[in-house]
Formats: sequence, structure tokens, C-alpha cells
Amino acid sequence: LRSTRVCGSPFSRQPSNSQFRGSHLHHQRNSYQFAHRNVRSSRNSEPRLQRKQLQSIPIDRSPSIRMISLHSPSMILPRSHYTTDSTKVLPNQIPPSRSFSISPYLRLARLDKPIGTWLLLWPCIWSITLATPHGQVPDIRLLALFTLGAVVMRGAGCTINDIIDRDFDRQVARTKTRPIASGDVTVPQAIAFLALQCTIGLGVLLSLNFYTIGLGVMSLLLVGTYPLMKRITYWPQMVLGLTFNWGVLMGYSAVAGICDWKIVLPLYLAGICWTLVYDTIYAHQDKEDDLKIGVKSTAIRFGENTKQWLQMFGAGTLIGLIGTGVFAGASWPFWVMLPIAAAHLMWQIGTVDINNGQDCLEKFISNKWFGFIVWAGILISNFV
Repeated sequence: LRSTRVCGSPFSRQPSNSQFRGSHLHHQRNSYQFAHRNVRSSRNSEPRLQRKQLQSIPIDRSPSIRMISLHSPSMILPRSHYTTDSTKVLPNQIPPSRSFSISPYLRLARLDKPIGTWLLLWPCIWSITLATPHGQVPDIRLLALFTLGAVVMRGAGCTINDIIDRDFDRQVARTKTRPIASGDVTVPQAIAFLALQCTIGLGVLLSLNFYTIGLGVMSLLLVGTYPLMKRITYWPQMVLGLTFNWGVLMGYSAVAGICDWKIVLPLYLAGICWTLVYDTIYAHQDKEDDLKIGVKSTAIRFGENTKQWLQMFGAGTLIGLIGTGVFAGASWPFWVMLPIAAAHLMWQIGTVDINNGQDCLEKFISNKWFGFIVWAGILISNFV
């Protein structure tokens, strides 16, 4: 062992055995300290030597920590100890705890995709406006309560759906990034979030009259069973229609204290047919993945005959709206707006490309305007 490797000077004399042992122990202790400093600072530092230089340095590969031997001209650790990956845990380092983020829960409730809330809310607003006495503005308090209820209960339905369908969602390109399927939210966390959503929904429900509360309790059966229907029947969109349009009954009774069935029943049936139109279009986005994993839908059931079926459901929607207008005694603005709504529906059905997922999504989202057109006719009619 040359003194130049230990003492760092070309003029140093050859050390005696006792001097060498002392120098060796001192050098080894310093090596450990320097190595630990390098490990701690490795995330924000870069090695001073190039790869070729590092490869030429003899390394003591002990299991505890890699030591540079007394022959090495530098105390720099090999490149394998340096990392720019902030998620990598170094030896003997405690993994960093994951901080809480509300973003996955907002996505779980689909607050980033409000179209579902609009489609749930419009039937409620239709019936609230229909039940409002002639010449009066709909009750703002009721509109606010039903809006909040639509947001939290639509979110609760999505949470239930994602808990039950988490294994399916991981196999579908469009849904594999959902919070539960991707692991951003665990099932126990989702259940706790669901409890919070239901608590808020219960608070909204208890603010209404007893008749409406009874209708709300009855709707829970539909909310809980819908996610299971795609395993059982090719008509899960029918069950979704029964669920999403239940607000027709609740909105009317919240104003009038009871349902006038000759008005609300045609409107409820119109809403169901409308749901079959827009959700069948929506289901065509996933039909290939659904076929692979065994999930059923009207998109698969109708296949290439989808447009003919949609025309039938579109006609059912318009017939239901006509029946509602007749029994409610709607004035001329309603009958002026109804053909506009019909034209929008026919445009969707006539132009949708069921083999183009993006086009299906755009047509699906456009249904918020159909709901608005119908509501505008009802509202203006109430003042004429």
C-alpha cells in the first residue's frame, strides 16, 4: 500500500504498522461519515466524477453500505446511490407519508363532470316549475335544495357505482383512472365519503314535506340497485331512467304537497325515454370493453340498430311532454319551445356516430341544452 493513497502527498514517508492501523481506522470512520452525508444529500446533488471514472474506483461492497476503499482517490459514492426519483426510498430511510388531497374525492363525486348533475336536476326543475302557481316565480329555496340534493346524491350514486364496479373499471380504458380503480381512494375511504354524502342528502330531504320525504326514501332502492343491473340485464339504462327521473315526482310534491299523477306521470315517462336516448349514446363509448368483460347495456343489445331504437325513445319523450302540456294546461310558449326541443333530439339521433367515442360523448353532453329548452317553455308558459 503506497503512502500517496493514504496521506495524499507524494513526499510522505512509508508509515509504520502502528501508524498505518491508526490511519486506517481514522480513514474508515471518516469514510462512513462522508458516505452518510452523501446519501442524505444525494437527491439534490450530482456526482463529481463521470461514469467512467467511477467505474474505475475499487469499491468495498459490504451489505450495510458501499464503502470506498483506501485505494480510491475520492470519497464519492457510485452513481447507483444517486437518484432523482423523489419517490425512491433509500436504505434505512422511513417512507414519506402521503398527504391528504381532496381532489380524488371530487373526482369520485364527479364534480369535475357536471353533466350528470344537470341530467338529474332538470326533471326536478321541470316539475317544480309546473307545480308553481300561475304567474309566480319558482321557489328559489326549493330550487337551491334540489340543486344541492342533485349534486350530493348524484355523487353518492357514483361512489356506490365505483365501489361495486372497481374490478370492471380497471379493465375499461375510460374508467381505469377513476379514484378507486386507480388506488387514489381506498374502499374504506370511499365508504366514509359515501356516508358523508348520504348525511348531506338526508339533511336536504328532511327539509321537505312528509309526502316528499316518503318518495325520497322509496328512491333509495333504485339508487342502490342500479349499479348491479349491468350484470343482470341488457337494460340498465331503463333502471337509470327510473332513478334519474324520480325527481319529477319529488319536485312536484315539494311544491304542491302531493303528486297530480295526470301531470307528473306523462312527464316521468318522458324523462325515462329521454334517459334511454342519451345513456344509450353514452354507453356506445365502452361497448368494446364491455363485451370483453361481460358487462351488459342497451348499446350492446341494440348494436347497429341503435338509431332505430333511439328514434322510438325520442318519440316517446315527445309524446310524454305533449301529454304533460295538455293536462297541465300549458300556454302557447310551451308549444313553441317543444318543436325546438324535438329538433335538438332529432339532431342528436340523426348525426351521432355510434362508433366514434368522442362524438358519442359530445352528443351526450349536449342534452343539458335539451333540458334547458323544455324548462324554458314551461317557465315562460307559466307567465302567459
